[in-house]
Amino acid sequence: MARIKHIALRADDPEKTATFYKEVFGLEEVGKARTGFYLSDGYLNIAILSKLETAHGETPRDVEGYTGIDHFGILVDDMDETCKKLENAGAEAAVPAVNTATQTNTDGKSYFELKYKGPDGQIFDISAEGWVGGA
Repeated sequence: MARIKHIALRADDPEKTATFYKEVFGLEEVGKARTGFYLSDGYLNIAILSKLETAHGETPRDVEGYTGIDHFGILVDDMDETCKKLENAGAEAAVPAVNTATQTNTDGKSYFELKYKGPDGQIFDISAEGWVGGA
C-alpha cells in the first residue's frame, strides 16, 4: 500500500514557518535542508523550503515568489513496479538530476527518491526508503 509520508512547502521565511508548525502543532525539527528545515510528527515529514528566487518554469508553481505546497512524497513498497505503473499512467519524470542521485540529509542518513509530474503538473516524489523523520 502506498502512503503519503512527505510534503514540501515553499515559504517567504522558512525559519518563521518552521517555528510556527513546531509551536502550533508540536512538530519536531529533525534536520536542515539546503534551503530550509525538515519537521516531523514521527509519521510524516514536512520540508519547509525557501521560495524560489528565480523561476525555472517547470510547473505552474515554479514561478518567482511562489509560496505554498511544492511537492509531496509517497512511500512505496517497490520502486520498479511503481515506476512502471507511473509510466503506464502517463506520468513524466521530473527534475532528472535528482532522479539519478541518492540524497544525504544533515543527519548523515541516505535515501533515494524519484520525482514525477502528475497529470496536473504537480510534482511528487516516490521512495522505498522514506524521508528523514518519517516512521
